[in-house]
Amino acid sequence: MIPLNRNLASLERSAIRAYTDLARQTPGCAMLTIGEPDLETPVPIRQAAMAALEDNQTHYAPNQGTPALRRAIAEFETRRGNPTTEDQVLVTIGASHALFTALLGILNPGEEVVIPTPGFGLYQSIAAIAGAKPVFLDVTKTGFQITKEALDGVITPKTKAIVINSPCNPTGVILNKESLAAVKAAILGKPIFLVCDNVYHDLHYSPCPDLSCDPQLKDQLLLCQSFSKPWAMTGWRIGYLTCPQYVMERLLLLSAANIAAVPTFVQRAAVTALKTPVEPMREIYRRRRDYVTDRLHRMGLEFPQPEGAFYVFADIRRFGMDSATFCTRMIREGKLAAVPGSCFGTEGYIRLSYCCSDAQLEIGMDRLEKFITYLASEK
Repeated sequence: MIPLNRNLASLERSAIRAYTDLARQTPGCAMLTIGEPDLETPVPIRQAAMAALEDNQTHYAPNQGTPALRRAIAEFETRRGNPTTEDQVLVTIGASHALFTALLGILNPGEEVVIPTPGFGLYQSIAAIAGAKPVFLDVTKTGFQITKEALDGVITPKTKAIVINSPCNPTGVILNKESLAAVKAAILGKPIFLVCDNVYHDLHYSPCPDLSCDPQLKDQLLLCQSFSKPWAMTGWRIGYLTCPQYVMERLLLLSAANIAAVPTFVQRAAVTALKTPVEPMREIYRRRRDYVTDRLHRMGLEFPQPEGAFYVFADIRRFGMDSATFCTRMIREGKLAAVPGSCFGTEGYIRLSYCCSDAQLEIGMDRLEKFITYLASEK
């Protein structure tokens, strides 16, 4: 066999997909695994795409994105307190492409990137591909918030970036002002980038402070955003990256070297999305959040209060097994699928997604209650 890129050796298949596939292979299994909205893309967005197709907007778009969409994104970001010009915007194939472009563009082999855990596993994978070293910051002991003391323990002269995701996947926790102050103090004026994964930012149920709006960090900050979550556009594959102009000049070349552009008609629909209120979807998720957390409280399960996104991170340590064993047994014996906390770098928890129908959610909660009651009877 001919050797491959050594940096690929540490990559593994998505465990979220693996547990979802196991659930699909289990007849009658209810799934609370994938973080994909069950709601439909709003009608005006779909109509905009169809109108673009009728207008024959089916040819290559500029690598950086259409001027109309980049202008709309810049205006959207500026309205929410993050002054942005269209030259600072790169339209991407979803937030994953934005994250790849951002992290591959700023990380060199041997440099370190600080990743709070529990957190999205893609950050670690991208760091590995870049030849960089992920340094994990365990926030479970600090109320799922970031403290100055914890950051001081992980930042070294090799630290090149910190990644934050608020509201967080898998917990739904929003980083408070004290957490953001600690992050800012750790990087301000230093050669360290801050990568803000803001894909759930518009799905918040409590105030959501945001460092991407801090003018003192404008030369160090890269913002990754997606249309998938707030507008139920997962299959459209569109997101964006904003960053300082001096960074964008190089990232644009990196992106163009591997991705041509997002389809033109999709970009036209995205312009309409930015004018479409997210409140109706957010209120549906808020109601589902309240239902799930109420049920979990009544079951006696503990969890950090989710203030955004559409996940709950439930503590299962009392059952005396690791999270992978718990989730595998729950699929096979309880006909319910969740994601092990180990997939997010944190053992002893499971992630439950509530971006599914109310009926599916009720079935899932009933089966979870029955399963943990059964486990308790085994002792």
